[in-house]
Amino acid sequence: MASSPHQVVAPQSQSQAQAGGGGGGGGGTAEQFWSLLDKADRRFARVRDLPLFGRREPDEYGKAFRIYTQLWRMQQEHRHRLLDAGLRRWQVGEIAARIAHLYYSQYQRTSDTALLSEAFVFYHAVLDRGYFLADAADHLFAPTKHLRFLARFLLVALLLARRADTVPRLTTHIRTLLDDSKKTLQEAEYKEWKHVVQEIARFLRADSPFMNMRPLRYSYAFDPPPDTLPTVPPTVKKRGLVLSDAMLCSYYQNEIKFTDLTIDVFRMLQCLEWEPCGSFALTNGYSTHDESGQNHPNLLKDLRDAALPPNPLKTILYRPSVTHYLTVLATKCEELPSNGEVGSSGFCPDTNEMAGSSLNKFDISNTSTINVNENNGPRLWLGCREGEGSNCIYPCDLIPFTRRPLFLVIDSNASYSFKAGETTAMLLSPSCRSSSLGFSGDSARQIGSQFTMFLTAPLQALCHLIGNNGVDIDRDTYNKAEELLSLSLNEWATTLVASSSLHPVWVEVLGDPLLRRLLLRFIFCRAAHSLFKPTYHKIDFLPTCTPPLPESVDAESMLSQCCLLRVASFFGAANQFSFSEVTTWPEVDVEEATVVNPSI
Repeated sequence: MASSPHQVVAPQSQSQAQAGGGGGGGGGTAEQFWSLLDKADRRFARVRDLPLFGRREPDEYGKAFRIYTQLWRMQQEHRHRLLDAGLRRWQVGEIAARIAHLYYSQYQRTSDTALLSEAFVFYHAVLDRGYFLADAADHLFAPTKHLRFLARFLLVALLLARRADTVPRLTTHIRTLLDDSKKTLQEAEYKEWKHVVQEIARFLRADSPFMNMRPLRYSYAFDPPPDTLPTVPPTVKKRGLVLSDAMLCSYYQNEIKFTDLTIDVFRMLQCLEWEPCGSFALTNGYSTHDESGQNHPNLLKDLRDAALPPNPLKTILYRPSVTHYLTVLATKCEELPSNGEVGSSGFCPDTNEMAGSSLNKFDISNTSTINVNENNGPRLWLGCREGEGSNCIYPCDLIPFTRRPLFLVIDSNASYSFKAGETTAMLLSPSCRSSSLGFSGDSARQIGSQFTMFLTAPLQALCHLIGNNGVDIDRDTYNKAEELLSLSLNEWATTLVASSSLHPVWVEVLGDPLLRRLLLRFIFCRAAHSLFKPTYHKIDFLPTCTPPLPESVDAESMLSQCCLLRVASFFGAANQFSFSEVTTWPEVDVEEATVVNPSI
């Protein structure tokens, strides 16, 4: 298709890009370029203002990509002539940066990680060639443009887990540039960017000891290929639903975030995607998180494997009004494919809420306080700014959407009030947290939501629960612990699919690998909290789900105790849990954890 973003010519080396600079072309080349650049600016402004939800791709994207493709080729083929006509290097950099931003915007709409990798390539080229540095003394070049470029590149690098080299490099660049620009920036601008630098530092501190241990995405290097997962017997009736859409929304005071991406949404966003390398990891080894330096040999090596399923579409809402939130939810329900499920997840002050839908997932991640009183009842605070609309979601607001398959993850102190009967799959967080937990009362403002961490990074969450911050854990030790957890999750999965009392809602959930993984991690989370001594037999501190799961995977069943003991003993933390005394526990052998199909 002519409007396809993949038709943009990727950056070449400096010498290649300028090789055609003295070539032919009419005398109007410069005039054509400036006219096209002006037109491109207008197209870019229109694309920037488009809503980032809806399955139909607006025509503006294709038009913008075509114009910027022309601009990029023109500056490659006629570089010397355009430089003589007044083209500055920062303008070339801005063209490349805008192409990168278009790719990133398309990723936001489609969740295709190949587009994220394309954005990385263009951003990387701008940084390595110093397009913005060369003209830093130019009075037409504002430091804020350079800072915005670095911040956008940093966001893409974080989403691609380029933490070994690119993320630290960009963080240093932003801090240095801000210090150097203190005298040229207005006081308000400087304070705003100083706050951004502080946000970045908090964001990176949230899970730095664990950051390179394993991807949050579903990875064939760690997770089993879907066709190897145990399934329910063929005699069990099922619709074959798949997760197709998700909404992610999170807010609480002093929340860890970078721009409008909170740490909890960041984790859930990746948890609902497939690692780009796909089956390539099985033959080449897992290497997408390794970086050999700033001149990466193959920046596109992790383009999506065609054999991977498509990622579910995801929409991130930051501090939306209730009207906007329900509009997006209604649009997604209306556009769902016949076999789709909507998922939603959210977090709110004193309330952490995530909501998803039955094979179209709406993920509303909201961490704000839910006030419970006789007049208003329990509700979720979306964090909408004053004057921008109504601020709270009530349980009754979601009832009309339960007509479609819906999967809800609610992380909130009022999660219990959002039970919508047994036709909607719900994972509900504990309504209380204890300061005696490894997650202290203020931990959400330091490392993010505890419940969400268990669903997206379960081993990391367990380490925090038992008071292990990960500083002393090396990669080999962590990998062995992952294998033990994988073994436990596989045992829960096998028991579930063999159960004759498994509710039809969970039958559908188990058919989707991404939601299946969330459910198994929830069972692990529930067992950990149920048996953890500070919260033992304290219902308010335990996560719940609807419909109920079979008794064979209850938190205190022999299976669950064995599965949890296997992992807790590895960390020497078995004494922090209340295991049954009537059973003789087998020795925990790390070697037995070497499984063919791990399923964390």
